[in-house]
Amino acid sequence: MNIVILAAGMGKRMHSALPKVLHPIAGRPLLAHVLDTARSLSPSRLVVVVGHGADQVRAAVGAPDVQFALQAQQLGTGHAVMQALPLLDPAQPTLVLYGDVPLTRAATLRALVDAAGADRFGILTVTMDDPTGYGRIVRNEAGQIQRIVEQKDATEAERAIAEINTGIIVCPTGRLGDWLASLRNDNAQGEYYLTDTVERAVADGLAVVSAQPGALWETLGVNSKVQLAELERLHQRNLAQQLLEAGVTVLDPARIDIRGELTCGRDVTIDVGCVFEGRVHLDDGVHIGPHCVIRNSKIGSGAQIHPFCHLEQAQVGPGGRIGPYARLRPGAELAEDVHVGNFVEIKNSRIAAHSKANHLAYVGDATVGERVNIGAGTITCNYDGVNKHRTVIEDDAFIGSDSQLVAPVTVGRGATLGAGTTLTRDAPAGQLTVSRARQLSVPGWQRPAKLPKAASGAAPADVADRPEGGAAKQ
Repeated sequence: MNIVILAAGMGKRMHSALPKVLHPIAGRPLLAHVLDTARSLSPSRLVVVVGHGADQVRAAVGAPDVQFALQAQQLGTGHAVMQALPLLDPAQPTLVLYGDVPLTRAATLRALVDAAGADRFGILTVTMDDPTGYGRIVRNEAGQIQRIVEQKDATEAERAIAEINTGIIVCPTGRLGDWLASLRNDNAQGEYYLTDTVERAVADGLAVVSAQPGALWETLGVNSKVQLAELERLHQRNLAQQLLEAGVTVLDPARIDIRGELTCGRDVTIDVGCVFEGRVHLDDGVHIGPHCVIRNSKIGSGAQIHPFCHLEQAQVGPGGRIGPYARLRPGAELAEDVHVGNFVEIKNSRIAAHSKANHLAYVGDATVGERVNIGAGTITCNYDGVNKHRTVIEDDAFIGSDSQLVAPVTVGRGATLGAGTTLTRDAPAGQLTVSRARQLSVPGWQRPAKLPKAASGAAPADVADRPEGGAAKQ
């Protein structure tokens, strides 16, 4: 089977310099979703027709299995498919999809392809309560499809038809070339309609069949930012429904965004306002608090991510406690039962089991052992202005609050750093290391007091005392 995806339109109503098919839904271009569905059908030829912003589209979705055909002038859907014909296998049927219709399911397309077989013309149709704006399916008295008429060209009787054309068709490729060559643009829009090939097929005695999707939203396209937002919420609600059916507790299916692949174990709970990007895995019993952003990360069983945390390319071990307001940056690898508290940032660091950094700390380019306590206000000074250096904190060390560890430096096993220490040399194992100024008390010292304000309207004393209120002597 050949698959042609039409993606040449400008999308004027998007009011954007970005080609319409590259606007995102669930964090990925509309066209990327259509390509994923197309690939699931294992086509022998996969052709994308590009036009407006062709170079951007090629750069965004180019792949070894994708060929591109250029529609230099956008003269209609029939004209667009003409540009793809030289790249198609004439011995295989061709399925035509649209780069701005991202939610069609593979099962729906497979049903259409099966209904058409190798030698029939298949159309995906739906029945709508309000078909305004769509091409109508015109059938004869026996119920056989005769043609498709566009809204602007339809009579009053034809506009009353509720069955509409979604635009998705499949037909024999060898016959398609002849039908396209005979198209005319003497219609209300002055375009070459792909839908006019239906009449050609009927005239040639070809059977025209139809199939219907499981849901209307599968056929909805994007022509404006309003429609883009509507499809985003439809898609997210569908993804949330899949999670719910798999046993995940999603506290509000209307307030979740999945922009990639989210997999979950048993008894997972996701609170409101969370965003998942890239590949994220939540193991059994994980609880995600409200308004977290998690990207390309893995959360171990029983871990709790408290509200307003940001995780990117991070790993949280079983039983971990993160946040609220914590940030795990790329390379953060936390073992079992690690606690990371509010306003703690961890980057490119490995933290072993049962260690804690509960308040206001930065741990970057560090290797932290087991059962380490990192006090509030502690930072690893990993950057000298040119290069990054590593800090090593061995098992059972205790780092006092407001300490600075100037890398490269090692805190030995069981060592203690007194609060306020600036560590520039290794701290020996099992010892107390302190680096701070000697405490001094000054007897009889008086705190400065504010001078009384001058009376209202009076000149300040230092001015009033000068002769004629003039300038002070130099």
